[in-house]
Amino acid sequence: MKSFAPSFCLGISIMLQASNSLAQAQTQPFPNRPMKLIVPFAPGGPNDILGRLVGQKLTEQWGQQVIVENRGGAGGTIGLEAAARLPKDGYGIAMGGTSNLAVAPSLYEKLTYDPIRDFTPVINVALVPYAVALNPTVPAKTVKELIPIAAKKAGFLSYGSSGMGSMSSLAAELFNSMAKTVILHVPYKGTAPALTDVVSGQIEMMFADLALIKPHAAVGKLRAVGVTSARRVVSSPDIPTIAESGLPGYDISPWFGVVAPEGIPKPVVTRLNTAIAASLKSPDVIQRLGALGYEPIGGSPEQFTATIKSDIGKYAKIVKTAGIKADL
Repeated sequence: MKSFAPSFCLGISIMLQASNSLAQAQTQPFPNRPMKLIVPFAPGGPNDILGRLVGQKLTEQWGQQVIVENRGGAGGTIGLEAAARLPKDGYGIAMGGTSNLAVAPSLYEKLTYDPIRDFTPVINVALVPYAVALNPTVPAKTVKELIPIAAKKAGFLSYGSSGMGSMSSLAAELFNSMAKTVILHVPYKGTAPALTDVVSGQIEMMFADLALIKPHAAVGKLRAVGVTSARRVVSSPDIPTIAESGLPGYDISPWFGVVAPEGIPKPVVTRLNTAIAASLKSPDVIQRLGALGYEPIGGSPEQFTATIKSDIGKYAKIVKTAGIKADL
């Protein structure tokens, strides 16, 4: 009778080796294989720029490739929905933002994720300053001069935005609410076409990313009269805040930060936070963000969680007051 002992022993040996290899991989420090970083917007915007910057620095630090995957659509909510379903091991993270983490709960009735319940905030990466830009035909050089002009007649001025419920529209609607003005909303399919029409004079004004406004302002095609954040922007200290220019308490400060699926191990959260925080302090990142006009934030996961919770309440009031509604 033929013996099967040699082949049986060989099979057992292979199984043991595979088991040992798996055990070693599981006990190796995180990360020990490539990672995925979901960017919930199309390439080219602030979210994408910051996501790729974070991915690049993590790859450099850890020697493991961080693959950036763009999943745009529905104001960034489609990408976050996918991120919420990633394995809870830290190998899949996402670059969230004010729009899809803080605004979306009030804006979308059919939102499929809960920003607090379904995610573990890792770190707030950067503030992307917004400013109000005027076409030079508007006879106002400051926000104080703009308010009485905008209040003169309902619809006398119009503003463009990248869509209903976008950060640009929320910034304008908060302005309308606080200044008691009725500036007409003209929504566009994106920031670029709206800004083009402000430059050409088809519409009079827009609240938008300061980095996009500055090149036009530098050649006199636009006039930046105020930044939307609570304090002046480091890269443009000459532009006053809207709050100090006639609307005390006005503050729209869009941010972007890294989140992971809820339930990933605490040591993994700490390792991700520490690595990204270190990269935000590196000279090349500081230079890159400064050139764009973005401001690094950093901080702990707990601080980022507190920011998200606070801003959910803040933007809920703006959305309700303006009567803004969207549906997925």
